[in-house]
Amino acid sequence: MASSDALLTPAPVGGARWRYRLRLALREPTTVIAILMAALFAYLIVLPILSILADAATVQFGDERRTGGGTGGFTSYYLYRAFVSPVAYDLFWEPLLNTLKVAFGAITISLAVGGVLAWLIARTDMFGRRWFATALIVPYMLPAWTFALAWNTLFKNRTVGGQPGWFEAIGLTPPDWLAYGQVPITIILALHYTPFVILLFGSALRRFDSQLEDSARILGASGWVVAAQVILPLMRPALLSAVLLIFAKCLGEFGVPYVLGLPVKFDVLATSLYRSIGSRQTGVAGVLAGAIMLIGVLAIMVDAYLAREARRFVTVGSKGSMNRLSRLKGLRWPATGFAGVVFMLSVGMPLLTLALSTVMHQPGSFALSNFTLDYWIGQDLPTVAMRTGILFSPDLWQAAFNTITIVGIASICSGILGVLTGYVVVRTTIRPLAIFLRQVTFMPYLVPGIAFAAAYLSLFAVQRGPIPGLYGTTLILVLALMADQMPYASRAGISAMMQLGKDPEEAAQIVGAGWFRRMTSIVIPIQKGSLVTGILLPFISGIKGLSLFVILAVPATDVLTTFSLRLVDYNYTQAANAVVLIIAGLAYGGTVLAQRLTRTNLAEGLGT
Repeated sequence: MASSDALLTPAPVGGARWRYRLRLALREPTTVIAILMAALFAYLIVLPILSILADAATVQFGDERRTGGGTGGFTSYYLYRAFVSPVAYDLFWEPLLNTLKVAFGAITISLAVGGVLAWLIARTDMFGRRWFATALIVPYMLPAWTFALAWNTLFKNRTVGGQPGWFEAIGLTPPDWLAYGQVPITIILALHYTPFVILLFGSALRRFDSQLEDSARILGASGWVVAAQVILPLMRPALLSAVLLIFAKCLGEFGVPYVLGLPVKFDVLATSLYRSIGSRQTGVAGVLAGAIMLIGVLAIMVDAYLAREARRFVTVGSKGSMNRLSRLKGLRWPATGFAGVVFMLSVGMPLLTLALSTVMHQPGSFALSNFTLDYWIGQDLPTVAMRTGILFSPDLWQAAFNTITIVGIASICSGILGVLTGYVVVRTTIRPLAIFLRQVTFMPYLVPGIAFAAAYLSLFAVQRGPIPGLYGTTLILVLALMADQMPYASRAGISAMMQLGKDPEEAAQIVGAGWFRRMTSIVIPIQKGSLVTGILLPFISGIKGLSLFVILAVPATDVLTTFSLRLVDYNYTQAANAVVLIIAGLAYGGTVLAQRLTRTNLAEGLGT
């Protein structure tokens, strides 16, 4: 009788059904954890961005007379000042124009150089193809401003004080346009981001069926016609994706324009934002940060759209599809020489220049008596602030300790949160919650680092409710880096959890294992690879990162990147270059270690 009554009981409908499912979901620890994580990410990611945008529309302390309103009131003054006032050209329009010129210049060079190299590596019998496939990716593993310091060491002239550059030391004074500003910034960013083209374009070329070329040639098409009407149209999605990724990266690049643009007042959006924060123009900084975010979001959205559109360019392959290598014949040596020159310009020369500069008393003098190890291990040096070699400097070891501590803690937290994010996104029955977590953890990827740092400064610079002001503390750096690296960690976790079925957990649950026991004994051991990836990738990125730290770090919380930049400001060239070499070694070594542990190859796809 009881069973027949149950059958006659109507099932919940409409809102009642939704409330019934919600009650069932809330009984699961997964849902509770998902709600807590959603609240955490909303606070660490969404709220800082909303805070910096709010600064652009509210009166800041000290601007009451200019805006004609009280502190915290609504104002359009900062929009007016940044976009249409007499100083708008210096604050926004000229930096925007400079950013676009640098970005499009870097894109043009990257496509020209990277496209040729991708074709040589993927589709020809060039000598050393496999070695170059990895060697030419090395510039991406190193901090971009490493090459800016190398350029500065070579081409520095009398425009700034301190020691002369190598060319000036031998009597050849480089002009300002070659030493600083748009030309060197464009060249360096082009060489640094050429690996994007090699990776994306080369991957597309490897999937391209060479029989399509053969068919066109049989019909009488020349090599140029085949390239223009067969190959390039099918490669268009990969090329456009590379263009947009390079543009988005150039948009937030700070280190290279800071080192090479500052002496001639060549501002891009990132350095203009940095100047506004340094001069306490918080409202204008909010406008600039919002503009950088908007342009970055639009670039990534266009890239996502093109990725979907790329399905229209898929070719139908079969067992007969081929990836035949083109024989270069007499051009094999010139092609190999071209790849070797690019490697030397983008890796060999910069690192060699930096290394030699750290063991020279006088720049550009190769006399044996001019070489020294004083700048590494010397004592009682004649400089004002650096009285010892860099390896004996307490400031270096404090910066190294801060780097390992801050980046290490942030990376471990990111890795754990990434696995948890993947777990709840895949397991929770509340789909809107899963969608929110997936999207919010990807949001920092859309925001250039310099703008994300400005957002954190806006939110955490002063006390807000029970949360004290965190500016100047280690905690703000940990939180900012953790949030900034969540796109990598969360994607690693989601990708791994989508491949893990529910059977192991359900079997453990049947024998009475609780959620925590299932996580520690089943999920985490099985997903240890994704956990390692979610920790290592943020660690490598954090080690060589500058844009985030340059806004939020103070002398007491210096990391290696900001410490080296302070040495640049003091014109301690040898010491600054030595620190940069240490950073480059850590970044490259970490990347190689990550590839070994995760059994991946950066030459076959972007890792960080």
